[in-house]
Amino acid sequence: MNKNTTLNKLIRAALLGCGAVALALSAQASTPKIIKKVPPEFPREATSKSITSGTVKAKVAIEADGKVSGVDILEAEPRRVFDKAVTNALMDWRFEASGEKQTHEVKLVFKNED
Repeated sequence: MNKNTTLNKLIRAALLGCGAVALALSAQASTPKIIKKVPPEFPREATSKSITSGTVKAKVAIEADGKVSGVDILEAEPRRVFDKAVTNALMDWRFEASGEKQTHEVKLVFKNED
């Protein structure tokens, strides 16, 4: 293998690496823009059980027009306490229309300081 061939391979590898970075950056740039955010209500069940905080990570299915068509709970702490409140709130969220279906992950944090 001569020096030019080795150099060309290194340049191609570097360019391919840059392409991967550019793809990763463009994927981040396409995060759906929230245009209507509805906060979830703190559940009475949590208050009655003396639960004052929690977190829920959910995946939102977004239609091409920006309406939410579904919510999947991915993680919740404590489990099943805030799920319904999160689902109800996220179903009322709206995103900027993108012309295509997409998904978006959201983490909601609950704190009841009353």
